[in-house]
Amino acid sequence: MSEELTETLEDEELLSDRIADLVEYLVVNIVDDADAVSLEVIDRPDASTIEVSVAEPDVAKVIGRHGRTIKAIRTLARALAARLGTSVEVEVLG
Repeated sequence: MSEELTETLEDEELLSDRIADLVEYLVVNIVDDADAVSLEVIDRPDASTIEVSVAEPDVAKVIGRHGRTIKAIRTLARALAARLGTSVEVEVLG
């Protein structure tokens, strides 16, 4: 790979990691079992996906009533992604 392409890929990974840090911070402060929270970042050329795994009893807390909590988390993640010049999706896994 060329050096420029490698730098671009590393920058993309750093950006998605910064967004994942925000999502992790938000989720850890919502759930009861913070130790069960784990994130997987899947980087694609056009966007990144952050898969959040939480303990089964905490899934409802992360989603929230009528999906409001996860919608707010997604809005914050997308706002940061837009500010960093990329795009992101956030998915919750039980």
